[in-house]
Amino acid sequence: MSDVMVRDQVTEKELREAWALIEAAARADGQSAVSEQGRLLLRGGAREGVRHLLMRRGASELVGYAQLDGTDPVEAPSGELVVHPEHRGRRYGRVLGEALLAESGHRLRLWAHGGHPAARHLAQLLGLRLFRELRQLRRPLGGLRSAGEPRLPEGVRVRTFVPGQDEEAWLAVNAAAFAHHPEQGSLTRQDLDARMAEPWFDAAGFFLAARTDDDRILGFHWTKPHTGQGLGEVYVVGVAPEAQGTGLGRALTAIGLRYLAANPALSTAMLYVDADNAAALRVYESLGFRTFETDLMYRTET
Repeated sequence: MSDVMVRDQVTEKELREAWALIEAAARADGQSAVSEQGRLLLRGGAREGVRHLLMRRGASELVGYAQLDGTDPVEAPSGELVVHPEHRGRRYGRVLGEALLAESGHRLRLWAHGGHPAARHLAQLLGLRLFRELRQLRRPLGGLRSAGEPRLPEGVRVRTFVPGQDEEAWLAVNAAAFAHHPEQGSLTRQDLDARMAEPWFDAAGFFLAARTDDDRILGFHWTKPHTGQGLGEVYVVGVAPEAQGTGLGRALTAIGLRYLAANPALSTAMLYVDADNAAALRVYESLGFRTFETDLMYRTET
C-alpha cells in the first residue's frame, strides 16, 4: 500500500529523503528527473503556489516524489515526478501522476526529462498530449579560446554583472526578452537570489551588454560551470526586444563560450533550446552545436 502526502513545505527530514531519492534516480537514469528550478523550490521553503507530493510505502520508506509549481499566473501548473529506481514497475508513477492531476485541478503540464519510454507511456496513461520539446545541444569547447573577437553593435559594451546593483535591471530585461517563455520570463527576485546563492554562481561569468552612454542593459549571457562533469553551460542568453536582430545575441554567445573555453576543467559546452525556436537553433548550429538529448513536456487537453 502507498500513500501520497501533500506538503506546502517539506521538513528537514523529508528534504533529506527526497534529495536522496532524486540523486539515486539521477544515477540510474543518467540525468535528473527534477529540474534545477524544482530542486531550488524543494530546498527553498514555503512558496505560494508550490506543493510537494511525497509517496511512502506503508508509513515509512519514501518511494516517490513529485512537485507541482503553480506560480505562473497564465500557464497551467507544471509538474515533475520521480520514483526510486528500486521501486519502479509497481504503478507508483501512475499514482503520483494522478495525484498531480488532482492537485492541479486537471490542468497540468508535466515534464519528462530525457523523454524516456517509461515517461512517454505514463503520459499516455494519464491522458496527456505532447506539448513541448526542449533540446540539449553540445559542442566541444576546444578552439573557442582563440576565436576571433566578437563584433558588438555600435554603442554597446560588455561588462559583468554586479551583485547588489544589477538585479532589478536584469530581471526587467529578462522578462522582456522572454515574454513568450513560461519559465524563464517569469523569474522573480527570489528565483534570482536562489541561483546567486548556489556554489556554482560566479559574477565573472555573467556578461551584460549595455549601452555605452547610459549603461542600460540590452542583453546578457549567463554562463554556468558544471565542473564535475566537465561541462560549461550557456545558461541563458537574452536580448531586449529593441536590440534583437542586431547580432548582439550571437556576439554575447561567443563571448560566454570563450570564457568557458578558458577554464581548463571544462571540455564541452552545452545549452537548452526549444525545438520550435528555429532562429536560435540556426545560430547555435552555426556555432557547432548538435542535439545531445531531448526533454519533453506533456499537458492536459485545453
